[in-house]
Amino acid sequence: MVKKSLLMALLLCMLIASSLAQSHSGYLPQRVYHSDDKRFSDFEAMLADLSRADVVFVGEQHEDMATHRFELAILEGLARRGRTVIVAMEMFERDTQQALDDYLANKISEEEFLKQSRPWGNYATDYRPLVEFAKAKGWRVVAGNVPRRYASQVARGGLAVIDKLPEKERVYVAKEISDAKDDYFKKFSETMSGHQAASDDKKLVGEEAAMMQRIYQAQVVKDDTMAESIATAYANAPDPKPLIVHFNGAFHSDSRLGTASRTVKRLPKARVKVVSVVPAEDFDAIKADDFRKRGDYVLFVFKHPKAKKEK
Repeated sequence: MVKKSLLMALLLCMLIASSLAQSHSGYLPQRVYHSDDKRFSDFEAMLADLSRADVVFVGEQHEDMATHRFELAILEGLARRGRTVIVAMEMFERDTQQALDDYLANKISEEEFLKQSRPWGNYATDYRPLVEFAKAKGWRVVAGNVPRRYASQVARGGLAVIDKLPEKERVYVAKEISDAKDDYFKKFSETMSGHQAASDDKKLVGEEAAMMQRIYQAQVVKDDTMAESIATAYANAPDPKPLIVHFNGAFHSDSRLGTASRTVKRLPKARVKVVSVVPAEDFDAIKADDFRKRGDYVLFVFKHPKAKKEK
């Protein structure tokens, strides 16, 4: 009887430990919507599909904690499926690549790495787990974004400022920049101008229209630079090609626009998947079809409702 009780206690402890491990690694409440099938799927089925891709975009909400825990869960799931991954990130700029490489190779300390890499304010809580997981797996991490100072210069002076950069700095910006007034431009302009129609010339004229164009050019400088970074990493990787998982703000990849479309242009034969992460307070109230065009998968994660203010 004593042995049986001990065995039952041991099994219970193992179940609790397993549950805690799952919670810690990012398996939180979620719903996965498969846009092509127009139906809800599940997280593991999504991972199985993503593992067969060449490039996966994960469009995030930068300040949402649940989103970041699922980003780690995606990397863990792909690792379980035996995929070698290159982690590419909007959150690091091209001129910090050497510091990132040195840290992953244990040539510098984390303290020195952070001094050199200009990490985002929420790095420790939200992006460090991704970098540390990649480091543990021996995966490369790509600092894909344009240095912020160049995007700021474009926002003030237009694309012409790029041509004036010294050669040693020009390498940090994509060789080809596309700023066509396409669907992405319309979406960007509507968002920036409070959902006014970008095609309505009466709404944006003169200096206002010129300023919008420069801000949009700064946006596409980021998109093209990240897309070029992804394409270069893929081209330079040995066969069999690893899977590249790019983490970026959802606007950069939703509806396969922005960085996603510019990557497809550079890698036309690549199998590209887009995941858009959407925090939701009530899973039962989700109108999935409203989000269907955002990506191949829409990952709804639990968002804690805002606390009601006391009267």
